[in-house]
Amino acid sequence: MRTTRRDKIVEPCSLLSLRARYRQAGRSVVWTNGCFDLLHAGHVRSLHAAGQLGDVLVVGINSDESVRRLKGPSRPILPQRDRAEAIAALECVDHVVVFAESTPVEILARVQPDVHCKGADYAPPDGKPIPERAVVEAYGGRVAFLPMIPGISTTELVRRIRELDGDI
Repeated sequence: MRTTRRDKIVEPCSLLSLRARYRQAGRSVVWTNGCFDLLHAGHVRSLHAAGQLGDVLVVGINSDESVRRLKGPSRPILPQRDRAEAIAALECVDHVVVFAESTPVEILARVQPDVHCKGADYAPPDGKPIPERAVVEAYGGRVAFLPMIPGISTTELVRRIRELDGDI
């Protein structure tokens, strides 16, 4: 039976049960997360690359409230349920979970994926700080970096749409 995109969207407690089963079966779990507000080719390519790093890909989606804290009061553009459904529709994604915190530290400490993926903009030596690095390394996980497409970002897309708004 084929898994539907809605079946892929799980609650954190269900994800913990799934993680235990994957661990018992010897399957490696890869985690990545983001706001994913306006899904674009950069997201799709990064998620595909993340999926290649293990057996099961779990994608954490920032809740609407946490997106507002991170990006400002005009975001997100799409509600968390729509963002989660769009990510779940991708074949490379096994599970999607919405989390309320600004960083995934708390959920990573509980789920303990084998690999935690971040965008290349976090890669050493000049990358942005990774708040969750310590928790991932403390349980024996590793941090991997995903390729990014220069010039493609949701923030840039929103800026371009706002510029076009007068022309529409």
